[in-house]
Amino acid sequence: MELKRVVVTGLGALTPIGNNIEEYWEGLLNGKSGAAPITHFDASLFKTKFACEIKNLDVQDHIDRKEARKMDRFSQYAMVSSKEAVADSGILDSDPNLDRIGVIWGSGIGGIQTFQEEVTNFVSGDGTPRFNPFFIPKMIADIAAGLISIEYGFRGPNYVTVSACASSTNAIIDAFNYIRLGKVDAVVTGGSEAAINEAGVGGFNALRALSTRNDSPETASRPFDLEREGFVLGEGSGALILEEYEHAKARGAKIYAEVIGGGMSGDAYHMTAPHPDGIGARNTMLAALEDAEIDPSKVDYVNVHGTSTPLGDVAEVKAIQQVFGEDAYNMNISSTKSMTGHLLGAAGAIEAIACILAVKNDIVPPTINHFTDDPELDNKMNFTFNKAQKRTVNVALSNTFGFGGHNTSVIVKKYNGQ
Repeated sequence: MELKRVVVTGLGALTPIGNNIEEYWEGLLNGKSGAAPITHFDASLFKTKFACEIKNLDVQDHIDRKEARKMDRFSQYAMVSSKEAVADSGILDSDPNLDRIGVIWGSGIGGIQTFQEEVTNFVSGDGTPRFNPFFIPKMIADIAAGLISIEYGFRGPNYVTVSACASSTNAIIDAFNYIRLGKVDAVVTGGSEAAINEAGVGGFNALRALSTRNDSPETASRPFDLEREGFVLGEGSGALILEEYEHAKARGAKIYAEVIGGGMSGDAYHMTAPHPDGIGARNTMLAALEDAEIDPSKVDYVNVHGTSTPLGDVAEVKAIQQVFGEDAYNMNISSTKSMTGHLLGAAGAIEAIACILAVKNDIVPPTINHFTDDPELDNKMNFTFNKAQKRTVNVALSNTFGFGGHNTSVIVKKYNGQ
């Protein structure tokens, strides 16, 4: 069977460093940190008192007030970014077959704010079971895909992938596969997350996963730095319109880049820690390269998972060295989580967007907050520390890994008009 080509025709972003694609990209190139003291709740008693929150967002500018009240924040974020991506693609202007447009979304946690509020209200009451009639629809992770499809009438495949922090990359790979198999013409894909609340911060604190650098939030996310000590929790959403190439060309669509491969693997090692030798990370990158049918030497940029944890960063670098060998010294590597924080299930979406824009614009966003080399890492590799770097980026690879040992990689390449 001849597989169809898949291109990116629309983008949308709602991130801690910018509330749309233009602001997000500008924030990345300028090395902007999205970390600041938490405002969503009183964090004064928590070990970590800061996060990368969405800023200056009035949801009612994007969603009707009555409808917004029926949604958890993660669904609101999904609606905002998907609205930008759909408009950017212009796909609705071409009288498409709505039966052949799907929505495949990703979220690792879903409506944790709604769950916390409803359970708190019940426990603090008199024991009478009073729950919001929208409790369940607001909470369930799959509702984000359902809401997007309802908004636009997209009747193709419709579901949400849940694989912790790999969720939205899984969604992108699934969308890619549905299109290249000829089952649909286009898919709205990406992911959203909104876990900055008492349960989210408290839970990750209990795991000792978060940075506690409360005296300097903006420098707390420092991937590959000797003094890294945990990730910074983020929130937001990223949306991509993936489309079959001939379908996009026929309607004269703007094309950002081409998706050429995806890989997935399992660590089979530990609930929360990566395999120390990076075996799962290695396998997913190899699978993506094989799927794309390209040599490792063709990859110009890797947007790493790079969460700023002591174990994770080392394991991922080991995996890159195993996969790319000497070519690892010729590519750029960067962790945009140093700026956005870790968006959990939405991380893969905004990081795939960073790769797409790097390929389109021939510039690699930086890994900010580098102060001290870690002797455990090979510092001859180009981690794009502190400043964006211009270079030709023909091919970029994005890694995302999740609790449970879920590993995903997606590869995009430059579109040259044919």
